[in-house]
Amino acid sequence: MTTNQQLQDHFAPVFAAIAAGAVERERGRALPVAEVRALAEAGFGRVRLPEGAGGFGATVPQLAALLVELAAADSNLAQIWRGHIAFVEDVLVSRHSDFRTRWLARLAEGAVVGNAWSEIGAVERGQLGTQIDFVGDAASVTGEKFYTTGSIYADYSDTTVQGDDGTPYIAVVPLAQDSVTISDDWDGFGQQLTGTGTIVYGGAVVERADVIPFDDRFAYQTALYQLVLLATHAGIARAVLRDASSAVAARERTYSHGNADRVRNDPQILQAVGEIGATSYAADALVQRVAESIEHAYQTAAAVRGGLGGDDSVSAAQAAVVASELDSARAQVTLSRLVPEAATRLFDALGASGVRASAALDRHWRNARTVASHNPWLYKARTIGDFEVNDTEPGYQWAIGTVTQPTPASAPVS
Repeated sequence: MTTNQQLQDHFAPVFAAIAAGAVERERGRALPVAEVRALAEAGFGRVRLPEGAGGFGATVPQLAALLVELAAADSNLAQIWRGHIAFVEDVLVSRHSDFRTRWLARLAEGAVVGNAWSEIGAVERGQLGTQIDFVGDAASVTGEKFYTTGSIYADYSDTTVQGDDGTPYIAVVPLAQDSVTISDDWDGFGQQLTGTGTIVYGGAVVERADVIPFDDRFAYQTALYQLVLLATHAGIARAVLRDASSAVAARERTYSHGNADRVRNDPQILQAVGEIGATSYAADALVQRVAESIEHAYQTAAAVRGGLGGDDSVSAAQAAVVASELDSARAQVTLSRLVPEAATRLFDALGASGVRASAALDRHWRNARTVASHNPWLYKARTIGDFEVNDTEPGYQWAIGTVTQPTPASAPVS
């Protein structure tokens, strides 16, 4: 297995190049197409693949550490890989041996996979408007997706679809075809370069071998998706600390009502930077704790796939899924508040010069607040409380949409 230091050393030059252009890309809304490709060519997309399959054999904690470093360089880049990371994990523990072999080879060759799950508009919650029609060894996909993070940079998109009979599937759709249109129409105030826009499938062709039942997806996926966002938050916190520390150290001008002749010696300013540093430390620790929990879920899932341990291994796998989901939720509740607060505290340390557009320091708060809006943390907090009080297991597959027959006010909410 590749060591932590070897992984860090391998990707450090790519991360440094990404960091060097981050502010300029942010100012000009320049999509990091070249940067995504540079990461792919360096092997970022196959970090988790076994060494025998052309990867680095990294554990989930090792991957998480890399994601934090990448997010510190440019938080958009870490989130761009979210769908790819989840797809790789699914391949690693897939019960479909032909699908697993097929995609291990493609991923080893450098294929990049985006995400296309969410739909907006009048879509019934729990249903999909994107349809798949099977014809022999092929299928066609028709529909529209939004929040398609990473797909504008990818070769394929991991797409949720629905068959004629209502059965949900995952279709891994090749994107280089005329029947696929991808738009950079994500208009969020943060994470603007993630390509979280629209895909329209107009009868896109996909091979039948690249379609699997949605219910066969790996069980700890919700926790893994959240881990990428947690790592993104931790990277933002690290970037905030970096920028606050360097700006305070270099600052010459000081206030007459301050506490020292040099800002770097002002105890109130040092307190502000210290609070940012504490948040960054906590974020790093939480990311690693959640990554370890997910690694355990992976190990138990792999044991089940390998037929080891019988019923005991199945029970262990389910317990690991519950633990990883709760751990990721606890970290989400914490970081969704701490990191945006740290990004605001940055301006307390710098004063009016810190808000100049040329510095682009506002990107840290905008990006942190946007990341915190995913999978609303207050629902996760309720889930944690329900577990602590009532020992209720958390839900795993979240869905969003309209409800034509609302739940009666007196009925319990699941």
